[in-house]
Amino acid sequence: MQVILPLIYIALLVLVIAGAWKMFAKAGKPGWAAIVPIYNFVVILEIVGKPVWWVVLTFIPVANLIISIIVMIELAKVFGKGAGFGIGLAFLGFIFIPILGFGSAKYIGTAGAAPPAAAPPAPPAPPQ
Repeated sequence: MQVILPLIYIALLVLVIAGAWKMFAKAGKPGWAAIVPIYNFVVILEIVGKPVWWVVLTFIPVANLIISIIVMIELAKVFGKGAGFGIGLAFLGFIFIPILGFGSAKYIGTAGAAPPAAAPPAPPAPPQ
């Protein structure tokens, strides 16, 4: 038992890191950012389109919980998932991050991004 629990923990840790790596890659970000503390949250903020200064809010008690939940819900949305999946990311990340990384979810961009504007029609040719 003294050997099995640490092995399970390490296996779960590797699974979460690999899932986060794949999730970052799906969003067009470097996968290695998943293993760098603090920078990985900066990258997640970039993925969801939130200001990078929000990382400062994660160092404030209680505010960090609220910010984390908001960011995880937005992360779920940019991968085409709902708010319930975002809550799962916030509270059960060790389960939902691998699902997002290894699953069929595709990065669709930030929710607030406007679709590209269509080009205006060309003016008619002058008569000859």
